[in-house]
Amino acid sequence: MALRDFNAWLGEFRESISSYNYYVDFEKVYRNVDKIKVELNILNSLIGEKDIEQKFLDLVSKYPEVLKCIPLLLAVRQQEIFAMDDKGSFKYSFKVQNVSPEQYSYFMTATGLYDLLSNHIINNLVDYVCGVEVGLDSNGRKNRGGHLMEDLVEEFIKETGKEYYKEMYLTDIEKKWGVDLSSVSSSGKATKRFDFVVKTENQIYVFETNFYASGGSKLNETSRSYKMLSQQIDGSEGVTFIWVTDGLGWKSARKNLEQTFEVMDTIFNIKELEDGILSEVLI
Repeated sequence: MALRDFNAWLGEFRESISSYNYYVDFEKVYRNVDKIKVELNILNSLIGEKDIEQKFLDLVSKYPEVLKCIPLLLAVRQQEIFAMDDKGSFKYSFKVQNVSPEQYSYFMTATGLYDLLSNHIINNLVDYVCGVEVGLDSNGRKNRGGHLMEDLVEEFIKETGKEYYKEMYLTDIEKKWGVDLSSVSSSGKATKRFDFVVKTENQIYVFETNFYASGGSKLNETSRSYKMLSQQIDGSEGVTFIWVTDGLGWKSARKNLEQTFEVMDTIFNIKELEDGILSEVLI
């Protein structure tokens, strides 16, 4: 492999790898709304009602299943909500009725939901909850972001045609191929899971992947720990550690990354994967 320049290598790092479905998983949003669509339509009858409290009590008496929708109207996923004021404290269950209908009605008043419905601030609860779900789904971007890099790297591994495994524990690697990784596991005291493991005729390659769009102290620790991990694995015959990382967040932690880069031949960025580096390395 040709000699690499750290500054040039770091200069290839990317701002983002976000795909179009990274921002909102609309399929998930629609699934969640469909689960309670009937109940939401029943609650729609409260919109614009002047005597909304009595109407609500009548609905809960006739259709108690509408209660399960209420937390989501407050953008809450849990089916139990704790609330307190000068009249006392209550833990409301919206899965199994645990307080009187009148207490649920008080909850609707105190949280502002009656005002939302009776004053026509919204016109349709199905549309409203769809918007709530979009907002809640934005919290899932962190998880989706973590998988974006894994998905990207997996495609390049597939292109090599090599045998590979996802999310494999160190102990499983030892058992499957009879290799000694005690230097990594502290003689079996620690567990470690690798994002990918590639098995070729002559070697086992264990992969870690990550992408950092923004900086932080975590990056320095990540760089140091992977440097140590690489050195530990170097002492294990037949096993090679590969780290694929990218993202402009590394600009704030470049010194620690450079130290790892200088001692680790198998640290790669996305550009190198695109240029076919894995086909050269996985032998």
